[in-house]
Amino acid sequence: MLKLYGLIGYPLSHSFSKKYFTGKFEKEKITDSEFNAFSIENIDLLPQLIKDNPALKGLSVTIPYKESVMPFLDDLDVTAKKIGAVNCIKIANGKLIGYNTDAFGFRQSIKPFLESHHERALILGTGGASKAVYSVLMEIGIDCRFVTRNKKAENQFSYSELNENMVNAFKLIVNASPVGMFPNVDNAPQIPYEFISSSHLLYDLVYNPAQTEFLKRGKANGAAIVNGLSMLQQQAEEAWRIWNE
Repeated sequence: MLKLYGLIGYPLSHSFSKKYFTGKFEKEKITDSEFNAFSIENIDLLPQLIKDNPALKGLSVTIPYKESVMPFLDDLDVTAKKIGAVNCIKIANGKLIGYNTDAFGFRQSIKPFLESHHERALILGTGGASKAVYSVLMEIGIDCRFVTRNKKAENQFSYSELNENMVNAFKLIVNASPVGMFPNVDNAPQIPYEFISSSHLLYDLVYNPAQTEFLKRGKANGAAIVNGLSMLQQQAEEAWRIWNE
């Protein structure tokens, strides 16, 4: 019997998952599984999608539904509950269980690049992905602040507040927003790049293009740079494990 997996989000022109899993199935000779991209304009369409696709065993969740999907789920894994965002859903016995594999993927992918002077981090964006980044970095012992257009909390800065002293104090900067993602490849988060130095690490969750404008500007000032491809691969494999355990 065919086992169906998929990705929900909107829009899905940037999606990595279908290509990744289709390639995985071919390489590993997994012949009973298929992966589809389901572009849904509203998260309220999820119950009908589940009903129309009874073979569904699991879903990945991307922008903009990592938080808004939660009320549609029957249960949450402890990590997803702690983070407050879901990017992986297991469908079993008619129940939808939410997980967060972003945290696993981010932790595995950033570990090799962290150095002792990366004691503080700026996280650009406040969406579902940023919550996973925040959770991982705080667990590691890195003090974090969010950067957002609309400052709403004590642990947030607005982009206009960033200055030389602040950029010098935060040697790790993570772009957890979609700014710079294909097709808008000329865009970059509005931070003062002139204060980036060789002691900085810039990490972009965006993987397409491989080197975003954010990363290019950091590299031009000597910073170490990492894109989001390894994180995506790691979280996809963790999702596959969860769906099939």
